[in-house]
Amino acid sequence: MFSFIPGWLLKLLIRIVEASDTLSRLVNRIAINAIVKRSRSRPHAHSTVHAYTSWTALTDKEWSARHLPAAPRDDLPPLDDLLPLFGRRDEPQRYCPKSTCLFPAFAQYLTDGFLRTETDETNEARNDVRRNTSNHEIDLCTLYGRTAEQTRALRLSSEAEGEKGRLKSQILNGEEYPPFLFRDDRIDPQFAVLDPPLGLKNKQDPAFAGLRSRLFAVGGDRVNSTPQVSMINTLFLREHNRIAGVLETQNKGWDDTRVFETARNIVIVLFIKIVVEDYINHISPAPFRLRADPSVAWKATWNKPNWITTEFSLLYRWHGLIPDTIAWDDKRWPVGETFMENSYLIDGGLLQGFRDMSSQRASALGPFGTPHPLLRVEQASIEQGRVCELASYSEYRKYVGLPPPGRFEDITSDPDAVKILQDCYKKPGDVEFFVGLFAEDLVDNSPLPELILRMVAIDAFSQALTNPLLSEHVFKWQTFSEYGWKLIDQTSTLRDVLARNTAGDIDATPITMSAREAKLI
Repeated sequence: MFSFIPGWLLKLLIRIVEASDTLSRLVNRIAINAIVKRSRSRPHAHSTVHAYTSWTALTDKEWSARHLPAAPRDDLPPLDDLLPLFGRRDEPQRYCPKSTCLFPAFAQYLTDGFLRTETDETNEARNDVRRNTSNHEIDLCTLYGRTAEQTRALRLSSEAEGEKGRLKSQILNGEEYPPFLFRDDRIDPQFAVLDPPLGLKNKQDPAFAGLRSRLFAVGGDRVNSTPQVSMINTLFLREHNRIAGVLETQNKGWDDTRVFETARNIVIVLFIKIVVEDYINHISPAPFRLRADPSVAWKATWNKPNWITTEFSLLYRWHGLIPDTIAWDDKRWPVGETFMENSYLIDGGLLQGFRDMSSQRASALGPFGTPHPLLRVEQASIEQGRVCELASYSEYRKYVGLPPPGRFEDITSDPDAVKILQDCYKKPGDVEFFVGLFAEDLVDNSPLPELILRMVAIDAFSQALTNPLLSEHVFKWQTFSEYGWKLIDQTSTLRDVLARNTAGDIDATPITMSAREAKLI
């Protein structure tokens, strides 16, 4: 984007901009508006309920929204012909040049809160991938629950001194974690209202009794899927309870509910700041850092109520970022052995978990990058795009201001991937949305391909900065307390939160999503 500017001049300009708060805010506002306005603003005229605009399509949020209208097709290739494009080849694993494993861990935790495509485990009777069970907000439902009933089940709900406003937790090996979901190999009745962990139906054999006993009682049904996602949730559980302790001490007249609700307000906004200033800045190839400045959205024409799209739920299928083996406490494990197994986190502790994820590279997105045990997920994703009758990859590139491919080589530089695309599709314009997304080459200085990068940026800002807690008449110190207001200002990264919630030498290993800043193993 800035290749026409000499490097020395670009660095000088960035230093000048960042030295001035006023100038930095202005550049940030211009950049975010330019990113978001690459697509149409909400409300979307279409959803997955009908192939045409209807009142249901405009109001019923159980159906996913869609950026482009339905485009039925009868010329699609067999799935078996496409899966070799995704499956990992018999060659050394390709690693992401920019990211550590902390990046996909945070990405999964973030998106599991609002990308909730219906499955046979979330609704066996209906199981319609056109529908979702999302609240459509970055609301940390992974921590607090998706419904008011779930939130009540997760709260300690105590007026006793030293307990006000807390979430339920337990101490293991001297550290705080969520309580366990199972008691005597049955779901604890106090947590019966929670969404069962996805994948639990495959872990009913008596051989998995130990694994079941270590599943946490949490707000999100996907939190227990891997120990690194449980790790992120545990961090924000500790931060909530730590903040609640400070609020109770500083506000003697507050009851349990006010302490809880204020701590919740603070933690959600801390999380959104980290999404923008840690996560999005890691993704972005831009040379300057973007800021989570809520005022950017206050008068913006794109500030509309959130509604998750079916395209967004598909472009976030980043299974290829997970390496074949993953290190926990200096020992490597086949990734399949770590699914739903929280012992890796509990045994090593939270700080060691963050060190582990920050010290190993993520694998690279792109063709031939998915571990074979996860190919069924790629197949399901292609099928979802077909059921939702998504327009072609080429149409989505045009939609966000990118040139459509004229040749298959414009999609990918990998000759083997080109060959598969040529065998499956008559011309580049026929390539399906999901297939094209993950066939693309990575953008320089980003872990993502071009179309994914652009669509993630559009939705990230237009979904994050429109959060009710960031709105013009809500984003004030009174919503968060004086302590919370200062804490929000002082927090930009996961490392900031980790430093407040773990003992030990946090400086011994960088806590980072960037492989260039890490001490890699």
